[in-house]
Amino acid sequence: MKRQDITGTAPLADRMRPKTLEEFVGQEHLLGEGRILHRLLEKKHFQSLILWGPPGCGKTTLAHLMVQHTDAHLIFLSAVMAGTKDIREAAEEARRVWIRTQKKTWVFLDEIHRLNKSQQDALLPHVEKGIFYLLGATTENPSFEVIRPLLSRCRVLTLKALEAGHLKTILQRALSDGERGLGLLRAELSQDAEGILLEASGGDARVLLNLLEMAVLTTPPDPDGKRRIAAQSVVDVLERRPAHYDKSGEEHYNLISAFHKSLRGSDPDAALYWMARMLEAGEDPLYVARRLIVAASEDVGLADPFALVQAVNAFQAYQMLGSPEGELMLAQAAVYVALAPKSNSVYTALKKARGSAGATGTEPVPMHLRNAPTQLLKELGYGRYYKYPHDYPEGWVPETYFPSSLAGTVFYEPRPRGWEGKWREYLDRRRQAVQKERASRPKKEEESV
Repeated sequence: MKRQDITGTAPLADRMRPKTLEEFVGQEHLLGEGRILHRLLEKKHFQSLILWGPPGCGKTTLAHLMVQHTDAHLIFLSAVMAGTKDIREAAEEARRVWIRTQKKTWVFLDEIHRLNKSQQDALLPHVEKGIFYLLGATTENPSFEVIRPLLSRCRVLTLKALEAGHLKTILQRALSDGERGLGLLRAELSQDAEGILLEASGGDARVLLNLLEMAVLTTPPDPDGKRRIAAQSVVDVLERRPAHYDKSGEEHYNLISAFHKSLRGSDPDAALYWMARMLEAGEDPLYVARRLIVAASEDVGLADPFALVQAVNAFQAYQMLGSPEGELMLAQAAVYVALAPKSNSVYTALKKARGSAGATGTEPVPMHLRNAPTQLLKELGYGRYYKYPHDYPEGWVPETYFPSSLAGTVFYEPRPRGWEGKWREYLDRRRQAVQKERASRPKKEEESV
């Protein structure tokens, strides 16, 4: 075999791309015997697909292998560069290919989430009529980024980040392959070096192979001609371990969801962990602070009103101090909100009230609750029978403040926890008093209300 100049060829990640489906590693839930993609390819069935998954899991490679396996024509477009003109030209090319060769066409659109609405609209009629079949690839959730009409005409296949076993297979292939890989360089990885590489890759095969190539090429051979890659050699090529995070994408929402659910679940340790993950990845700390404010109201509420005070104070403290000192205030608020007694009764009450307001928005305001700034309005009964609470010893009087059709409606139901627990019996007594007062109200007054 002729020795290659490894340093003068394409990057290792490109050279090691699988050339057949048998070489492809991972995604067994799609490609395994009897699984959806295995069945589609076995029958050479054409269907527009969107491959959704994290970077480096094999979306582009899999798309090319599918085209090869189905013996179809491929048109490759990048959503970053393609416009509506390119889409129209792709449709014309697909028509010509079909007339000339009777071959169907796949249009592969990398980073399909970058297409704007008008470009996606331009795709729609061609996909709908079967002029070509769409193969989209995206790292972003298609339900957020792809218009509904186009999404409804495609099957979304979810790809997973590669697991440690998959990455190890890819690593060993690259080290042993003398034609496309690093086999001629006789590189050997220590166990610690391999572990660091696998961890630093974050499930991304491209990152793994790029780091491996750099570590191998920067390690000189020993007198025996072997390149022994120690852990420090790998650490040296890692400026910073890449955080698996995208502030505008799917992982952003996954992490903030985990953070909020840890707060709601009263786990301060998990809340601190997810918050630290976001901050380490470069998330805006004020965004984290805003989520704390939401949780303090939505999930703690009046069970502990000071949770909201803590969260708002943390937001303001961070504005004054910035990082790193201000992050301590965020951590303090996160721990407080996590440990506080929980109640979503105000959140639930607001949802109920909104629903009721939407359904009964034409109910007139009761006469006794109306303002009467003029003599005419007073003569018409505005404000009549209104009871001014401050005129009563307790500063409260049994009264109905709803339209008559909604009298007795209950939206707010305090939980038996924290501060709310102290108010439950008190509120129940008042509601019973109002009900009793209403039942004994003279008919004439009732009608005026």
